[in-house]
Amino acid sequence: MIAVLDYGIGNLRSAEKALQNVGADARLITDPAGAQDAAGVVLPGVGAFGRSMEALRASGLDRVALSAVDSGTPFLGICVGLQMLYRSSEEDPGVPGLGILEGEVRSLPAGVKHPQMQWNQLQVGGRPSQLLAGLGEAPWLYFLHSYAPETTDDVIATCDYGGPVVAAVERDNVWATQFHPEKSGTTGLALLANFVAACQR
Repeated sequence: MIAVLDYGIGNLRSAEKALQNVGADARLITDPAGAQDAAGVVLPGVGAFGRSMEALRASGLDRVALSAVDSGTPFLGICVGLQMLYRSSEEDPGVPGLGILEGEVRSLPAGVKHPQMQWNQLQVGGRPSQLLAGLGEAPWLYFLHSYAPETTDDVIATCDYGGPVVAAVERDNVWATQFHPEKSGTTGLALLANFVAACQR
């Protein structure tokens, strides 16, 4: 079973349905007890960083995310779900993130339209990535965001939007994408299938 954390913000059913489409037993989970024995955990997110973090903590599902990471359970963050893995965001400076990854989330570069709302091409980094395996060197994925994390050693892919913008990160059992794989057609489904395969192992 793959637990899709449902903390009451946004349409999380699209992520659940996409995972089911690639063969996963994915379920929306609204309380920590429902995530017991999950083979994988997915943290989707849309909207504002601060409101999402407050809702996640109020639901108690932040503990599920932290426990999954600590225990080595495969974990996938999507869009704001990626941003919440970091310590903080310029969008809501007073709200702490989960602090799983080092660094800060910052506004997209000046001089480009905010948000980035389009398909964009990934520039995949040099190290092999289990999450991006088989997608090719420059796959197209769908983005909708105004903020992205700063570049660190965890970055495995960027896109060009007024300069390099972090598109995907990977560290041990933690993967996260700034783009929406569930809205990215067959390429996005292939990425989700890679995550499901990691959960099955």
